[in-house]
Order: sequence, then structure tokens, then C-alpha cells
Amino acid sequence: MDSAAAFLQVWGLFDPNDHGYIEGKHMDEFSRHIVKKLGMTDKLIEDRLQRLRDTSAEGRLQIHQVASIVLPEEENFLLLFRRETPLDNSVEFMRIWRRYDADSSGFISAAELKSFLEDLLEQHNKSITPDKLELYTKTIMKMFDKNQDGHLDLNDLARILSLKENFLLKFEMDACSQKDRARDFEKIFAHYDVSKTGALEGPEVDGFVKDMMELVKPNLSGTDLDRFKQALLSHCDVNRDGKIQKNELALCLGLKLAP
Repeated sequence: MDSAAAFLQVWGLFDPNDHGYIEGKHMDEFSRHIVKKLGMTDKLIEDRLQRLRDTSAEGRLQIHQVASIVLPEEENFLLLFRRETPLDNSVEFMRIWRRYDADSSGFISAAELKSFLEDLLEQHNKSITPDKLELYTKTIMKMFDKNQDGHLDLNDLARILSLKENFLLKFEMDACSQKDRARDFEKIFAHYDVSKTGALEGPEVDGFVKDMMELVKPNLSGTDLDRFKQALLSHCDVNRDGKIQKNELALCLGLKLAP
């Protein structure tokens, strides 16, 4: 987990309603948590947080103030960006990605990134100025386009947006009993069946495949994703309708659902 993601995880414990600030009275406890989470040993950080609390007029600590003390400049940018563009799961991420990586090359250009970000912000009812959108685009390209070829790949964007923990990691598919496995499967399928149709299709399959691939090959490419998706459809899509029905996926995972 990167520093920005770790910071947000700790911040969420003290600001569960996402007000963007925490009360000064919680600063000591927050300070202990964040120092431990980020592996800090520098007493200077704690002193700066203490001074920030002492000088706060309302006794509240704003997230951008705290982040500027705790995080490096680049991580600070990512933290504030992610708060504006929260993604709940891989299905949503893959749906937007596929729209801009139409040729399944596994890459999007800087121009496509700008449209991607605009689309993402609109979906979360966030309105920003053209100048700020341009700043976001340039900053992200500068931070993540390491070979300076003007493109970002699937993994770059996944790291930028900091998707929540791989959902499949929460469940043990080799659970001891058939009942436990069936319970886990129902939760897994419901998570990816965003459209609630009883079948995974399009971005839902992509989201499931992405999480599956990360369990065995963390740095997947767009080509890897498509290859595994085709293999999964070939194996699971018994009626060849381009979808994975609930019972089809269950059989692929070695589980027979009760009628």
C-alpha cells in the first residue's frame, strides 16, 4: 500500500463521515496511528502536527493541512485527487478504462487520460475548471509516465486511483465446508454483478478477471487481461452468449449451487 492510500485508511478511522477534518482532541491518537502506519520515526512530524493543532482557530485539523505535513508532495497530490474521484470496485474502473482503451492495447494517451479524468469526475458529480483538469492530467503524466512515451498502462491508472482492496482476497475459495464455500460465492457474485441481472457481462467480467489475475500475476497488462478473459469465457460460458451466468461461474470454481 502506498503512503497516500495508507494515510486515507487511517484518516477514515477519525473522519468516518468524510467531513474533511478531524477534531483537535483526536490528534494525539491520530498521530500515533499515522506514525505507526507509515513507519515513521521522525519526532519532527509529531511536533508539526502538535503545532498545527495548537494554532488551529476552530480546533479542527483539515485533511489538506495534515497531508502536507505527513506526505511527500506527490503523495499529497494523489491523496487529494483520490478524495475527489473515489472508485468502489474493479467493475467501475474497468468500465471506464474500456471506454478509452477501445483497441484493447492496454494503454491510453495523455489526451485520452484527460477525457478519462473528466468522465470520472462527472460520474461523481464533481465539477472542476479546465485549468484544474489540465493540472491533474499533466501532474499524473509527470508522476507515472516514467519512460515519457506519452502513455499510461492499466496498472499505472489502477495505482493512481488506488482501487480498494482486491475483493477476492476477503474470501477463501478452499473453505472447509460446502456451505462456507457457497456463502462466500454468493457474496463474490453479488459484488461483481453490479447490474443485478444474475449474469456477469462486459465490464463486470473485466472487473472479476482483473481481481482474479492480480491474485496470480500482480502486474497484469491489457493483453494479459484479454487473454485470461477469453480463457474464462471459453471455459465458463457454456451457452456461448458472451455472459457468465451465476451457475456457470459456480461450476468453474468447483461449486454446485443448490437448486
